[in-house]
Amino acid sequence: MIKKGLTEEAVSAACKEGDPITQDFMMQQTMLRVKNPLKSLDFYTRILGMTLLQKIDFPSMHFTNYFLGFEDKKDIPADIKEKTAWTFSRRATIELTHNWGSEADEYLSHHNGNVEPKGFGHIGIAVPDVCAACKVFEEQGVTFKMKPGKIKGQELAVIQDPDGYFIQILSPNNMFSMTPPNW
Repeated sequence: MIKKGLTEEAVSAACKEGDPITQDFMMQQTMLRVKNPLKSLDFYTRILGMTLLQKIDFPSMHFTNYFLGFEDKKDIPADIKEKTAWTFSRRATIELTHNWGSEADEYLSHHNGNVEPKGFGHIGIAVPDVCAACKVFEEQGVTFKMKPGKIKGQELAVIQDPDGYFIQILSPNNMFSMTPPNW
């Protein structure tokens, strides 16, 4: 059992070169199940500023996928075949999956991975100014798990989306002083 972080040597030994075929692989999407797509779409577009890239319905399986990313709406192709290829060629998108009828189930909630049993942790959104972004989030009534400045020397925050998933808000230029948070 590992009782502390791995040494640099152990990390270096564990990380190998991928097969040459992997050179063109990329992180394309993270899927989150959502209970109410109207609330989630509002949050990810209006609050976080993402763009809906494409909506894909699966009627026979009773669900819809909504793909969102930080892209300019003007770049989205009109032709459905081109749009689909374009959507799936974007880096680091969010796929919101809505199982039809879940919004009407008062007992349904999705496990966010941050309560026992722990698993999925968070997605991260880079912003130029964490405090300015959090001021807007606060004005919009966003739920905070951790506000900026809670941990000395860190300019990061953690907010929650309508389903309780954690979203870390960070400034890339201020990550060098990061010490492990205790959420």
